Amino acid sequence: MSLTTQIKEFALDIGYSKVGIIPADSFPEYIADLTDRHEMYSFYSKSPSRPLAGAEPRSLMSTAKSIITTVYDYSQKNFPKELTDKIGRIYQARCYNAPPDRINGARPQLMREFLRKLGCEVGEKISLPERLVAAKAGIVNYGRNTFAYAEGIGSFIYLQSFIVDIELDYDRPTVEVGCPEGCSACMKACPTQAIYEPLKMDPRRCIAFNTFFTQDRIAGSHIEPEIREKMGIKVHGCDICQEVCPRNQARLKATLLDDDYLVKVAQDFSLSQMLNMTDEFYATRIRPLMYNYIKERKYFQRNAAIALGNLGDPANVPDLAIAIKDPEDVVRGYAAWALGRIGGRSAQQVLQENLGGELSEVALLVLK
Repeated sequence: MSLTTQIKEFALDIGYSKVGIIPADSFPEYIADLTDRHEMYSFYSKSPSRPLAGAEPRSLMSTAKSIITTVYDYSQKNFPKELTDKIGRIYQARCYNAPPDRINGARPQLMREFLRKLGCEVGEKISLPERLVAAKAGIVNYGRNTFAYAEGIGSFIYLQSFIVDIELDYDRPTVEVGCPEGCSACMKACPTQAIYEPLKMDPRRCIAFNTFFTQDRIAGSHIEPEIREKMGIKVHGCDICQEVCPRNQARLKATLLDDDYLVKVAQDFSLSQMLNMTDEFYATRIRPLMYNYIKERKYFQRNAAIALGNLGDPANVPDLAIAIKDPEDVVRGYAAWALGRIGGRSAQQVLQENLGGELSEVALLVLK
């Protein structure tokens, strides 16, 4: 059995759905796209992950010869609607950059260990353009919503690659759009029009971006009022452009087994608990699912405040009245905004009682 076959069969054996291999060449088209849209993607191109350097793998690993890329199908079980209304499926699936002490974090570690046993040097902490890598390896093609799609699965997939120092047998590319001709369902469905043309998205208008990249150390914590009002009750991620896609309907409509862990989480997950969360709620209901981007509780609380404001239910005024006294400016400011959005006598009374004095700069910015 060839080395390539051994690698591919092992990857399938440990749970990956598809595997492809390409040379560890540079990705000039990716570099050009990030550079051309620098203003939109400066938060990413300047990040510690160094994607522009990663797009030239041999600049970070001089011995690199091949890239092994994989598809993990994270939509094999049902996602509770109580959670999908609020949290993106990939985060519920606990597979996105999962820590090594979780099952989905153990899988890539098993892959690296197997490759090393075969005598390979394996690159570490190199940020590759995963969708382009997988398309060049022939295991995905593109959707107009910018997502990668794997045949027989759809776009609810997680891509991960491994760079090695050996030459292998290489696969043929599928760098193409696989959408039905003339379909623009994703563009029409996006509440913020973040997908401004096929295969082009302005992340600053994306609901998912605004739920987790709007942090002071990344892109600033302020979320524009126009975006806030269209976020609905999304608090971490957004799947709207994938949910309306014809290519995902077979999987979305399939009868799948429940994920018993998610069923348990959904039973006692609520926006009000997220707004004024206890240490236990944070440890057992937030971190296990939403460990990826947000490390400070105040941003989860802000997102919950926005969602409660968009719900517009006066029953949530007491919870927001607690949050408006929170030690964090960003929580107080967005709780005030949510109360204003709900309106009514009780909400106005809370605002008058708490905002009668000098307001912080954060609160003033939020309330504009």
